[in-house]
Amino acid sequence: MYVQHLQEFHGLPVFDFPEAGEKVELPEPGAVAWRLDVYPYGDSDEEFGALWDRFLAAVDPAGVRAIIVGPWGEVYDNSSADPVERLVKARKRLTALRAVFIGDLVMEQSEISWIQQSDVTPVLDAYPLLTEFGVRGGTGLSFPAVRHQHLRTLRFEAGGLPGEVVRGVAASELPALDHLDLWLGVENYGGDASVADLAPILAGGRFPALRHLGLCNSEIQDELAAAVAGAPVVAQLTSLSLSMGILSDEGVAALLDGQPLTHLTRLDLHHHYVSDTVAERLRAALEPSGVEIDLSEPGHTWENDGVVHRFTSIAE
Repeated sequence: MYVQHLQEFHGLPVFDFPEAGEKVELPEPGAVAWRLDVYPYGDSDEEFGALWDRFLAAVDPAGVRAIIVGPWGEVYDNSSADPVERLVKARKRLTALRAVFIGDLVMEQSEISWIQQSDVTPVLDAYPLLTEFGVRGGTGLSFPAVRHQHLRTLRFEAGGLPGEVVRGVAASELPALDHLDLWLGVENYGGDASVADLAPILAGGRFPALRHLGLCNSEIQDELAAAVAGAPVVAQLTSLSLSMGILSDEGVAALLDGQPLTHLTRLDLHHHYVSDTVAERLRAALEPSGVEIDLSEPGHTWENDGVVHRFTSIAE
């Protein structure tokens, strides 16, 4: 599986702000999610700062509701600190901004684990009315604990999400948070989070409004499933995702032996290593209660010297 460019964000279609000299009729500021990117190997040699200034001059900043930051240059040499700083400095102009995504790159632009991120929490501090925030790439990413009253959706997409980031999220005060996705990734690319790091989230009460929890793309997926099977937070969820990782029969057996999941509307386990027999047991247990189960994209194992290898959906 490869990550794709966002086509919709914050309920809005994505519109690519044109390159310098390109004549394109611009939509109304609040009608789209604006994607800003300067790919260093494209046709334009414009730098991100110049693009940003041109955007603020061409579009009424007070009407902009959603911004997507794509490549800001050579992202494996330069961190996201510059676009983060520019967003922060524009806070008094971007008064309607409610959604930000930093790092909307696809493989042809950069492998996900090559994207150099930074401390992204200044964006949340600068925009207290923000409701949606997402980041792609875990290298160099920092997320110390924050307080934010209005954030409803928080999403981290990474081939390796640092445990420090997970602990920062788990220690944050986000009373409105409804949707949380964490792509935990693999240790080889910095994904060193443990089940213990997630304990404050799994205990429930940390995020009282949480209805969707995604603990995805992990090489400890069976451990996560075992922890979730008895986690108090599950009772408040309507949607649970343990997708994109190396979930096996062991993890699903833990779910089946754990607390009831029949209150869920959706259980997403796509990209998995679950046998047909165990998958049918899960379906028989949950589908009569109306739970939608996604067991698509079975993974393919690789054996070397008698050792069976399984792979997460996204790594490098």
